[in-house]
Amino acid sequence: MIELIDVTKSYGRPGEPGTVSVLKGITLRVGQGESIVIVGPSGCGKSTLLNIIGGLDHPTTGRIMFDGTDLAKLTDEELARIRRREIGFVFQLHHLLPQCTVLENVLVPTLAGRNDSSPRELHERAEVLLDRVGLKDRMSYRPGELSGGQRQRVAVARALINRPKLLLADEPTGSLDESTSQSIADLLVELNRGEGVALIVVTHSRELAGRIGRVTELSGGTLHDRGRS
Repeated sequence: MIELIDVTKSYGRPGEPGTVSVLKGITLRVGQGESIVIVGPSGCGKSTLLNIIGGLDHPTTGRIMFDGTDLAKLTDEELARIRRREIGFVFQLHHLLPQCTVLENVLVPTLAGRNDSSPRELHERAEVLLDRVGLKDRMSYRPGELSGGQRQRVAVARALINRPKLLLADEPTGSLDESTSQSIADLLVELNRGEGVALIVVTHSRELAGRIGRVTELSGGTLHDRGRS
């Protein structure tokens, strides 16, 4: 479903002093419903790679194929439409709107552009997702009334509201304690299976990596397959 073909990413002009090569010939294939984790130390380019996969950044060279579509050939508007409808994002910081309730935060992605579902259907899906992440009784709360782990659960539900084919999680447990981190990891695995959404998780946590499917390691700008966890 998502395929990277010989992707590179550099900052600066090739051959000039100060140019930094972050990604070097990355090739990766992730099938529908598959889960994969990308590990590596801080600063090795994991987030850059995830942003390229999600269409938030562009590679210097190489191709990104999403469900048979070459992302490089899309207009900004077409790329934004794919991000809204086909890709869900979970970041280390939840980025919830403090003035909105939990339910309203989950529904925020549905406000951008056309949606094939009715407001009632979206509302019902938001409730179902909040129930699945264990927060149905917190729908009317605001983010400031929740714990860090609960806020991250809201962010996961929000990422799934538009029924994406791909869920990208960038250090989703980086700001959480060990017990809460395990809970979020279990939730991501459960939703990967229950929703049938492909899952790519970037982390420097070996413990989190051990809970999620196929393990790849980013080192020296190249990606190495480490097999199943």
